[in-house]
Amino acid sequence: MSEFEKFRFNSLEEFKNRVQELNVNIPVSEDVSVLAEPVQVGAGNAANSIAILPMEGCDGEKDGSPSELTMRRYRRFSGGGAGLIWCEACAVTVEGRANPRQLFLHKDNVEKFRELTAMCVREAEEKRGIRPLMILQLTHSGRYSRPFDNAAPVIAQHDPLLDPKVGITDHYPVVTDEYLDELQEKYVRSALLAKEAGFDGVDIKACHRYLVSELLASHTRRGKYGGSFENRSRFLLEVIRKVREAAGNDFIVACRFNVFDAHPYPYGFGVSREKEWIPDLTEPLELVKALVKEKVDLLSNSAGNPYYRFPQVTRPFDQPTLSGEIPAEHPLESVARLLEFTRKIQETAGDIPVVGNGYSWLRQYLPYVGAANKSAGGCTFVGIGREAFAYPDAPADILSDGKMKAEKCCIACSKCTQIMRDHGKTGCVVRDSEVYLPLYKEARAQAQQGSN
Repeated sequence: MSEFEKFRFNSLEEFKNRVQELNVNIPVSEDVSVLAEPVQVGAGNAANSIAILPMEGCDGEKDGSPSELTMRRYRRFSGGGAGLIWCEACAVTVEGRANPRQLFLHKDNVEKFRELTAMCVREAEEKRGIRPLMILQLTHSGRYSRPFDNAAPVIAQHDPLLDPKVGITDHYPVVTDEYLDELQEKYVRSALLAKEAGFDGVDIKACHRYLVSELLASHTRRGKYGGSFENRSRFLLEVIRKVREAAGNDFIVACRFNVFDAHPYPYGFGVSREKEWIPDLTEPLELVKALVKEKVDLLSNSAGNPYYRFPQVTRPFDQPTLSGEIPAEHPLESVARLLEFTRKIQETAGDIPVVGNGYSWLRQYLPYVGAANKSAGGCTFVGIGREAFAYPDAPADILSDGKMKAEKCCIACSKCTQIMRDHGKTGCVVRDSEVYLPLYKEARAQAQQGSN
């Protein structure tokens, strides 16, 4: 590992030289025309190869409906020109909400979600002349559930490193197999409601240590959902199979999952049994093969646990959150790891499109790296996460001008993450300051008051 450095590149040449000095696999191509290529996703078609990744705003209404602030965010995303909009985490049950403002689709608010999808389609068509694919991420927040202001964890197994962080004792109950059996049907119900609301498909979320992600790592759990790889992957695969059967082949079924938890065995997925920091992709690649066998239409990989250690595994940054540490590696090494995971997933998935991540730290050099990866077969879509908060028009600028404007880029300051940690409504404090700087200050003040 090399010493941590902040982003200080004044030219593409400087950037390429540093990549070479660090000997990391981050390719560059100044021909970004490949990003304009349409992509077939199941029965749908994305107008180009740029995707907005699921970025949660924590700003829904109490009943789970999109608020005006939610609508504003997706209006900006859809008007930005991306071919695929992967909408944020939406709980499948009340007790699975990560916060009281997390989206929650149910029969009483399906019309509100229909207004959201209709607005996104209308905005994209009017501004960019395209119809974006709309995927809704379905989730259960598991050990990070907080539906009514106080933590209410639902855990798949006990974890001596994570349990104390949310006040879990040794006597705290582990979720039962019967609960998980019934939960599968709630995913199916939510998927059918999403289809009714106008979404083109759903993602069965299995990343960042939420419930399905934790199930994949439940080596110590007993029963049919723990222990062996077959058991640990059972819930995810059965939900995907049931959603496919219920929603039909004209509805996209996707999965965004962790490739590497950066969490020690036997509590992590995709990790070496000897060292927590060393990935072992044996099981993640077996999972990809199983997902393909279940006829999944779209994949996206992620890594790490943003609530634990090593946040750079998920989101390389210049500045950590207020309680965070400076990583013991260069951010380009963090980026390269995520890009390599995507290459492995795409290679294993074959013709199934894979959305890559880890690009935001690259700022204005993002399209050059994304285009090089796609041209080499290392991904199908280039995914934009935090960058979309800061620079929602980035896809349009890439596709029309072949480049991004440095002065509009995300600066990886982690303030959007800090708002979430402070239980506020999140967005870009720097580039969208009129809206989010007051919200940042409000959330900070409430967090400080709560800690006193």
